[in-house]
Amino acid sequence: MQVTRRDFMKWVAASAAALGLTTFDLTRLEEALAASISPPVIWLQGAACTGCSVSLLNVTNPTIDDVLLNKISMKYHPNLSTAAGDLAVSSILSSANTYNGQFILAIEGGIPTGAGGKCCVIGDRNGNDWTILDAVNELGPKAKYVMAVGTCAAYGGVVRPSTYTGVKNVREILTGKTRNPIIRLPGCPAHPNTVVGTIVALLTTGLPRLDSEGRPRAYYSDKIHERCPREDERKVNQVGIFGCYKEIGCKGPNTIINCPNHKWNNGVNWCIGANMACIGCASQSFPAKPLYNYSAIFVESDDD
Repeated sequence: MQVTRRDFMKWVAASAAALGLTTFDLTRLEEALAASISPPVIWLQGAACTGCSVSLLNVTNPTIDDVLLNKISMKYHPNLSTAAGDLAVSSILSSANTYNGQFILAIEGGIPTGAGGKCCVIGDRNGNDWTILDAVNELGPKAKYVMAVGTCAAYGGVVRPSTYTGVKNVREILTGKTRNPIIRLPGCPAHPNTVVGTIVALLTTGLPRLDSEGRPRAYYSDKIHERCPREDERKVNQVGIFGCYKEIGCKGPNTIINCPNHKWNNGVNWCIGANMACIGCASQSFPAKPLYNYSAIFVESDDD
């Protein structure tokens, strides 16, 4: 499916409230997209399941592949680019040098540091392995903005527990080396509205307002519990469990993310709406054990 710049602007305008955009922002975005050259994006993947890329590509009206390839000047993405091997590496390096100080570097996944970083190799460079650790250290200082996309990139996430691989998050690798603060977009996966909205903000107004963790306040301002429809513990569901799920391990009281507002699958549903507890996938401690306290579900009967 191919969409025009007008179609893309219609989608952004319709999603303006969800993306946190004002009328002025929309005007600036249209001007940026109308320019012959917009700030390019280089997307790298470290230790991850590719879930954040899948989440991003599932956005519709318009399809995100057209947006990234034709509207936001995606110079490289391991799942979208046709280049592979030496050509892919040279494409990344060429783009970074050509747009030094201008491009947006999006990093998905944790950064393995064990075994010299060779647990995650992007490709061959001059006969040697070029690892994600090498790439982040080289490209991070050249980028205008660095986005840590997903909980693995933001905090370490599910790939961090391995002691052999020595996974670190993006901030741990690049602190003090970048032009601007590192933008963290935690979530497992990161919400597509959050990723697209942040890129739009960078194209229109520059660095968005961040909290102390480096998360855009437009998408990370409220705890799940504060907007949860099950917050009233006096409500009882059909199986006799309190309406609020914190007693069975819900992480909503301590998790800051925009799920109640944006939901998932293009606004169809979210974990709490599907009668599941929040597992805190955007938290620094994710994945915490146990995810659920099932023992609290079963109450002993007088007949036992």
